[in-house]
Amino acid sequence: MSKNDNTYIQLTIAMFRTGILGYGGGPSVIPLIRHEAVIRYEWMSSDEFGEVLALANALPGPIATKMAAYLGYRQKKTLGAVVAILAHILPTCIAMVALLSAVQYLSSSKIIAGMIAGVTPVIAVMLGTMAYEFGEKAVKGLGIYTGIGLCILSFLLLEAIHIHPAIVIVLFLAYGAVHYKFVSKMRKERREKEGAE
Repeated sequence: MSKNDNTYIQLTIAMFRTGILGYGGGPSVIPLIRHEAVIRYEWMSSDEFGEVLALANALPGPIATKMAAYLGYRQKKTLGAVVAILAHILPTCIAMVALLSAVQYLSSSKIIAGMIAGVTPVIAVMLGTMAYEFGEKAVKGLGIYTGIGLCILSFLLLEAIHIHPAIVIVLFLAYGAVHYKFVSKMRKERREKEGAE
């Protein structure tokens, strides 16, 4: 077996392990990717891995997939990147399809239906608590009338006009930034006025 083939096998095994064993989202997989790249296969130094990780964090997209693509590209250019990405994401995609198929198959089971019915109120309470906490923060930051007004406005935008939630979020983030700057400016002017008196 040539060294060329060996690198592809190493990439496949390393990224397969990180894809299967990584639990909890992209950032939790990074230590596994670091172990494969720096310690097991010595593709780069620890400092270099840190620099690549910092650069990858600045770019959009899932961090683990970006790191897999970079490692593959570094070893074997474009084909290496494709191999690394597929080895990283395919196992979890197949596992998700298998698990969803099992859930679909078991969804007619009375036991499973009972379990789902038992979890539903808990989820509802958790979402309600989260919504209440967000609302409380909004009222503290904006005032009760503005907070309630913006809540009604967001409801109308989402449910009556049917604007996409992402657009509503961007609009409210923009408003929040302007509101924060305006309030900060007003408070600063008030403090200066009180200090002058």
